[in-house]
Amino acid sequence: MEKGIFRMTEKKEPIRNVDQTGWIDQGPRNYQRDLQNPDLLVPPTTDHGTVANLRFSFSDAHMRLESGGWTREVTNRELPASHDLAGVNMCLKPGAYREMHWHQQAEWAMMLKGNARVTALNENGESFIDDVAAGDLWDFEAGIPHSIQALDQGCEFLLVFSEPDFSENNTFLLTDWLAHTPKDIIAANFKVDEATLKPLPSHEKYIFDGNVPGPIETVKKPGTPMKTPLTLHMKDVPAKKFEAGKVWIIDQSVFPAAQTISAAIVEVQPGGMREMHWHPKSEEWDYYIQGQAKVGVFNSNTLARTFNFDAGDVGVIPKEAGHYIQNIGEKPLIFIELFKNPVYSDVSLNKWLAISPTQMVADHLNLPTSTIENFPSEEAAVVWYQDPRGHVTPRAVVDPETYSANDVFGE
Repeated sequence: MEKGIFRMTEKKEPIRNVDQTGWIDQGPRNYQRDLQNPDLLVPPTTDHGTVANLRFSFSDAHMRLESGGWTREVTNRELPASHDLAGVNMCLKPGAYREMHWHQQAEWAMMLKGNARVTALNENGESFIDDVAAGDLWDFEAGIPHSIQALDQGCEFLLVFSEPDFSENNTFLLTDWLAHTPKDIIAANFKVDEATLKPLPSHEKYIFDGNVPGPIETVKKPGTPMKTPLTLHMKDVPAKKFEAGKVWIIDQSVFPAAQTISAAIVEVQPGGMREMHWHPKSEEWDYYIQGQAKVGVFNSNTLARTFNFDAGDVGVIPKEAGHYIQNIGEKPLIFIELFKNPVYSDVSLNKWLAISPTQMVADHLNLPTSTIENFPSEEAAVVWYQDPRGHVTPRAVVDPETYSANDVFGE
């Protein structure tokens, strides 16, 4: 942050000391919003031009309340800058169901709190059942019927869908289909007497109460299991450890079931930042799990804008736009980067300059070659902005050890 960016008045005001611009906001104003968005209230001097809004909070989304829990969504209606993905935040009471259903879009999910059981069937008649806990993932590609039931702890999870205009209110629900099919057709299909179908629901159940199921071995039915698991347990996934944090890359190389969406789970220590980089193949859709972030986006032709994010916020970064993500809070920043592409990819500014001829880089940046030679020589996904040890560590240290999901969600 630029030094002296805020004048020390009773309230934060749109006054930028570094270039003596702005004046007080006499109101009306939403002061709590201003506190949450300091870099919108007082943008860095490097911000320029008109950039679309790239932030929306789940806290501003409509909450749909049901007997078994709740749900809310952030789509391109809430965040028009999102062209690839949409997100749903859902919570289930212990034993409650997200009823049996399927989608026209791929569903990628992360369990945020608690535990649940997921089931599915593919087009080959192969079945799947597994229990997932906080940090674990699942993926159901388009058309795969599935269900989610909370276990003893209840659960809250993030769902990400492969179309920006997706809505949870427009899914293929088992009860909705049967409620809109003649009873004689249902009876013929299930080979039962029509009279026995009188208790069928007259409308969708969607999220509804149930009892916590027993262990999988007591409820699993015989059949052909799927060859490729539809869940991924984060305790089995290795993390790359850098000087100021960790990154877990989740794409087809570690999660073959995810044929549409890839992700990176990122943890940035206080004083650290996600290095300057961009993504050449897909737009980036971010979900913030913990902490506070400052995100600077450069979208070519002098266009630059800075945004602030808190836990529960969604962000979008345009395809190929240069950006950084800085931890400006006092606890580790944890967020997920998601892409509508089965393979994760990014381009590091550090790496690009490091492999380019030194004199060429020096000529572009008006810096001596001795300075260029001291730039990092390798990509370091998470670097220090301000090292708490009091000095800058220029090189990343990659640790091949396996880190548990507790590292992702730990306070």
